[in-house]
Amino acid sequence: MNTILGISAFYHDSAATIIQDGKILAAAQEERFSRVKHDSNYPFNAVEFVLKFSNIKLSDLDYIVFYEKPYLKFDRLFKTYLALAPSGFESFCKSMPIWLNQKLFQKKLLVKQLKKHDSNFNEHNKILFSEHHLSHAASAFFPSPFEKAIILTADGVGEWATTTVAVGNKNKLEIKKEIHFPHSLGLLYSAFTYYIGFKVNSGEYKLMGLAPYGDPKYVDKILENLIDIKQDGSFRLNNEYFNYATGFTMTNKKFENLFGEPVRNPIKNKITQFHMDVAASIQKVTEQVMTNLVKSLKEEFKISNLCLAGGVALNCVANGKILKDKIFDNIWIQPAAGDAGGSLGAALAAWHLELNKHRSLSKDDSMQGSYLGPEFSNDEIKKELIRLGAVFEIYEEDELMFKTAEYLTQGDAIGWFQGRMEFGPRALGNRSILGDPRSENMQKNLNLKVKYRESFRPFAPSVLEEEASDWFELNSKSPYMLIVGDVNNKIKKKMTEEEKKLFGIDKLNVKRSEIPAVTHVDYSARIQTVSKSTNPKYYDLIKKFKERTDCPVIVNTSFNVRGEPIVNTPEDAFKCFMGTNLDKLVIGNFILEKDKQDLNLRQDYKSKFDLD
Repeated sequence: MNTILGISAFYHDSAATIIQDGKILAAAQEERFSRVKHDSNYPFNAVEFVLKFSNIKLSDLDYIVFYEKPYLKFDRLFKTYLALAPSGFESFCKSMPIWLNQKLFQKKLLVKQLKKHDSNFNEHNKILFSEHHLSHAASAFFPSPFEKAIILTADGVGEWATTTVAVGNKNKLEIKKEIHFPHSLGLLYSAFTYYIGFKVNSGEYKLMGLAPYGDPKYVDKILENLIDIKQDGSFRLNNEYFNYATGFTMTNKKFENLFGEPVRNPIKNKITQFHMDVAASIQKVTEQVMTNLVKSLKEEFKISNLCLAGGVALNCVANGKILKDKIFDNIWIQPAAGDAGGSLGAALAAWHLELNKHRSLSKDDSMQGSYLGPEFSNDEIKKELIRLGAVFEIYEEDELMFKTAEYLTQGDAIGWFQGRMEFGPRALGNRSILGDPRSENMQKNLNLKVKYRESFRPFAPSVLEEEASDWFELNSKSPYMLIVGDVNNKIKKKMTEEEKKLFGIDKLNVKRSEIPAVTHVDYSARIQTVSKSTNPKYYDLIKKFKERTDCPVIVNTSFNVRGEPIVNTPEDAFKCFMGTNLDKLVIGNFILEKDKQDLNLRQDYKSKFDLD
């Protein structure tokens, strides 16, 4: 058997993946172990986990593949500084020593780190380097259910590429087109993330969630000054307005003057209607670029299947527009579309492209629902709960489901910790906070009292797969929560004339459907369809909830607070439970009720983690 370890590291969302004979065994992000959001360090803990889970020693691996090529990335940085000199001299002076001492000679650094796992490790001919966008493309195509597909990858930047088009056929994949740095849709979106006062490489989804509150009144200004979109969807940015190529910020003074306001200080300045309108404008431009791109690709290559990867593929609103326009017959999006997924793609690229191994299509989900992380037995959970001083009851499976569904109907906010942890940024029903979607107060309560974050941020519905089209305008599966669609007309609530006049956050108070907790202000929802074959326990819980309510939908948000990585271990779950206003914690076959716990075990979670 051939076993390959894939590693992504040193930028953001470091991760490790292990595959055996082309099958994914385990994958996890370092942040879940280190508890540092978007941890970029060498993923020591993630590597330890995937090796231990697979029962494989490092010395027994056939190959270790890094997800990008450091020399090419250095080439881009150095040539960019030269081309724009003397601008960026300070940034050049700070970054070059790090590159020359560490990053440029990454093989040496990797060997040093790998030997910490196994001092007997011999790196001879075992370490390979993929390219950043090839890793992304491989992560999207090879696990997909398609024999042949177009793969569109869009992110900030890899080595040189920011947007690539590839064609995958059986076990082959070839990149056909590239857009190069500094012209980047991902960096354009991140520039606006920065301008609105959110954290780059973290707050982009907040910008997307804010957009529906605004009016896209700045679209023309963006198109006339910042980005030139060609008919085929390719584009060029006007870099006179940006500072990311050589500076320490994303935008410059000229950018601020264009929109008439300075960068928002998240501590001092509240979000205003202006910021909502800016968010709506850049979201609309992003959707236009992506839609134009995929339309031209369909016309050029005449292939009916599309795969998406890269950070921009996490823009589920844009994904929903592509699906709604029916440009392609089928769409598949890598659930770990960001840099974490590069570890998976690097391993798969080595297996299929370097070793020329056969690819067999899976009728089931070859990503296994993206449930690829650690899991804990009831014995392990019980031992941890006793050590932590928790008060709990244990239940048989049927009674556990009955009680949990009952708690949901009572309006409780529930921490739900089951099975293997998800790989990627979304909680998909194993490390989730759950609630009743019919509640008018659930969204506000979860945001302000549990997640400790802005009240405008939407929550996702988890819906039984076979009933999704009855509740949402969606005629395809969406297992990874990466597609936005509108709620079905039959459950919408019409707005009064008075309600239609509301602006900004005031729109949040309007009940828009029979499931208001998961209906965004524009009647949309980020949908997760739940299949019995992929996640039977979560499926059964939703079914039990439906038996009581006639509603096959529950609220699903990630089990963490703002700025914290999703919980990984029983200890993480208990601490988050005790540090928030969660009512119940259902972990394995155990139920913990908040009012029965020792209040001395409470923690201050509201200020524990930085803003994201």
